[in-house]
Amino acid sequence: MKKFFITILLIFFITSSSVFASTIEGAVSEEGSGYSSRIIDKNTGLGVSGAKVSLPKQNYTTTTDSDGFFELDTQVDGTTILSVQKENYKPYSVTLQSKALSTPIVIGIERTGASGLVLDSNMYHLGDNNYSDLSANAGEFRMATIGPFYTKRFILKNLKFNKPIFLVIGSIIGIDTDMARSIGQNKITNAFASPPEIYFNGNKISEIQINGDGQKIKIPPPLIRRNQINEITIRTGHNLMQTAYIDYDDIEFMNLFIEN
Repeated sequence: MKKFFITILLIFFITSSSVFASTIEGAVSEEGSGYSSRIIDKNTGLGVSGAKVSLPKQNYTTTTDSDGFFELDTQVDGTTILSVQKENYKPYSVTLQSKALSTPIVIGIERTGASGLVLDSNMYHLGDNNYSDLSANAGEFRMATIGPFYTKRFILKNLKFNKPIFLVIGSIIGIDTDMARSIGQNKITNAFASPPEIYFNGNKISEIQINGDGQKIKIPPPLIRRNQINEITIRTGHNLMQTAYIDYDDIEFMNLFIEN
């Protein structure tokens, strides 16, 4: 198969220690002016009503009111993924420490646009359900595996081929590569895994080396089938120190969309 390699070295750490609300917009964290958690339209600054805000680890979901305000009425310990979903908006997720949720937050979400496409807003677990407590984000895993790979088929319309086309992964956790270990994302000392691989229409386009939010993978335009069925596949890595059998790396990800 043809191979297109894109190195992804993107991870976001967002924390807040102020008594004021912090505004989270993609990778940007800045001080807000409110005292209640709120979802706003990134471009207009207006509250977004009826947005679903969820903490998958806690199996908790709530909905914003008519002005975009919401409360997280659940206990959060350690790190957790917070997800925001709203029709006609890009799904948004971010991995947060519990201290970032101890004060109100304001999250800016962005409309998909005519050429954008939400592929999947669910969370998935890849691997074999055999992982160490020292694995990256192991405490956040909340579901059983669907196997070592995930595949999604879809039709792309209204793309602007004079602009870059990206697959965006809202959040991905559990990656135990050597690079993830070197930056302290896991505590495993005697093993590491190969990186998850991303395929587009059977062609490898990327490897993901570290855990993080909002990771963008550029899709080479020649691979895209215009107005026909296209296919994305995500394959998890495997333990490179285990040779007796295939020990798949357990990872979880959520919120996939096409950005153009």
